[in-house]
Amino acid sequence: MQEMEARFGKRPDLNALLLLIGIQELNQGLTTFTKEQKQDLMHIATCRLFSLSGHYEQTHVDEDGWPHYKLLRPVPFANLKEQERMLKWHILEYFNTNYME
Repeated sequence: MQEMEARFGKRPDLNALLLLIGIQELNQGLTTFTKEQKQDLMHIATCRLFSLSGHYEQTHVDEDGWPHYKLLRPVPFANLKEQERMLKWHILEYFNTNYME
């Protein structure tokens, strides 16, 4: 997270990062989202992040442009702190792969 803090100038909130990644993966630009859509965007981000370690695979994009994923293998059971650590690791990998030169 120190890398993200250096990049954004402050320590980013995990939920805000998931929302940002979801919006990026939706690829429809910035718009106003409902609370339910924001939850869906965070789910998209979580699936996209865990696809980096082979847990999910994108199956299709629906007629509204929303990506859909299927579970390939369960994410290992972990307590909340471990889940957060795994997500943070994948977030760093996501940004390093997609946005670092």
